[in-house]
Amino acid sequence: MSSLKKLRKELASLDPSFCAEPDRGCIVLTGESDDWRKIVRAGKLAVDRKRYLGVVNRIKLKGFVQRMPESVIRDNALDGESPDVLVIGGGIVGCAAARALRRYDIDVMLVERGYDVALGGSSRNGGVVHVGINYSPHAQKHIYNNRGNAMYEGLCRDLGVPFEQKGQVLLIGKRWETLLCAVLKLNAKRLRIPGVKFMKRAELVSVEPHIPEWIYGGLYMPTGGITSPYQMTVALAENAVQNGARVMLNTVVEGMRTEGGKILEVYTNRGIIRPKLVINAAGVYSDIVADMAGDRTFTVHPRKGTDIILDKKKGYMVRTSMAKSPTTVPPPLDGEEEKHAGGLKAVVRALHSHTKGIASIHTADGNMIIGPDALEVPDREDTATTAESMDSIFDAQARISEGAGRQDVIAYFAGVRAPTYEEDFVVRKGVYTENILEAAGIQSPGITAAPAIAEDLAVWAAEYLSRFGEVKKNAAFDPVRPKKPCLRELDEKARAALIAQNPDYGEIVCRCEEVSKGEILDALRSPLPVYTVDAVKRRVRPGMGRCQGGFCSPLVVKIIAEEAGVRPEEVTKGGARSTILFGDTKGEHKVID
Repeated sequence: MSSLKKLRKELASLDPSFCAEPDRGCIVLTGESDDWRKIVRAGKLAVDRKRYLGVVNRIKLKGFVQRMPESVIRDNALDGESPDVLVIGGGIVGCAAARALRRYDIDVMLVERGYDVALGGSSRNGGVVHVGINYSPHAQKHIYNNRGNAMYEGLCRDLGVPFEQKGQVLLIGKRWETLLCAVLKLNAKRLRIPGVKFMKRAELVSVEPHIPEWIYGGLYMPTGGITSPYQMTVALAENAVQNGARVMLNTVVEGMRTEGGKILEVYTNRGIIRPKLVINAAGVYSDIVADMAGDRTFTVHPRKGTDIILDKKKGYMVRTSMAKSPTTVPPPLDGEEEKHAGGLKAVVRALHSHTKGIASIHTADGNMIIGPDALEVPDREDTATTAESMDSIFDAQARISEGAGRQDVIAYFAGVRAPTYEEDFVVRKGVYTENILEAAGIQSPGITAAPAIAEDLAVWAAEYLSRFGEVKKNAAFDPVRPKKPCLRELDEKARAALIAQNPDYGEIVCRCEEVSKGEILDALRSPLPVYTVDAVKRRVRPGMGRCQGGFCSPLVVKIIAEEAGVRPEEVTKGGARSTILFGDTKGEHKVID
């Protein structure tokens, strides 16, 4: 039986309406179902890297209509603009690309549908700079992860973004699980990942002193690191603007006009843009943008994950990014029955898993994060958190992070990843459209890989634009983003000197995170100012402490209003419809007889 006949038979067993046809080098699925799990299963069955470029899954979910981003602005501010390169998407890859492009004498415009950069998956993750030990040597994930990992220390130094390289740890509870560690160690050697070693418990406690007593040992991977993903994305965008790129927020790409395999016009809520080249870094919408451009060879199937943030007082419990092996089952508590998981089949399942599982992560700001879980969802905007996800994360990690409980939770959030059915990045030049570069399917390890992906995108863009004339290096490019003062990092003497120079740094607005008025004003006066409470929160952390903004938010609103020259009622939490204040509740009232 041919592979196509076999696929059609398997699809028919899922749903009689499912069909598969080859088209332009891809396998295209059509049909309709009321079960999202079946649609995802069909996409996974159709993967055949040897025969097809990718899976284009057009099977519809009955009754489902994707909520699309609303255009809060409708004007012609960008009508007639013709940048050399139009970057679509203000996540970490798009912002890194905009910055890398300005190393050349190229006119760069980035459009982002939201009110700020880093609103999607780029801010909704644990900030791990991955080792990448579980990838194939031929996967784009491996290639870009390795290159990106090596770039992070210097990049964070240039941009003034926090970075810690204390490693990653994979914990095991049974001696037989050293088999998995041995296989991963061999893979590390094959992937040229340095320093990977197995440690028994006695040695491992020097890396992670607070591991539970039942842990037998673990695989230590020293090249793992931690950064702040939203601060990194903001820093990349600010440095791009500092070097001459334009970042246009609240700008939604609504369609394109193509002709002869070339994008001629990009339609937005702010007018028609006519770029020479388009970079598709649209995250969970990247397959939709590729469709607009006539260059789609892949499908994004949204995968939601929830993370839980614990109070800083629990930050000491983990120094690295620490997870248990997928084959490890903690010993039973009193009254529980022993659970068994193991053997070669369990090891194979672990090696072929498309999710890294739930971890305990030390954040760059001193908190502890546990998560994420992984749930296939049809809605690309589904960032709702549920009690079920919270419970499953705590249940999975309770015996790893002993001593941390629900009372330590200060916040939780969900993000939507953008995997393809091939479970790899799609970073390439256009296949059917000559003036597009794809940076799609970017899920974990996207934070790690972003600077390396951006390097290639910039080189390819310069090569393409050389058709129109010589593309020169930008001699004025400055990779260094001026570092702003951070009060909580300073000793008393340095604080006193700073406050003497500018008294605004002596006015503490957020007591939990020790954030001053001066730091908030610095954020509002940056190359990419955004006058919302959440934008300030992402940049300098007021509201990220134990009280979650209960005390400092009114002060932040007041500072934003004064700096922007608007009424406090006009300051929003985030988007235009996230109103905080509706008007005065006290004031002059007339007495009516």
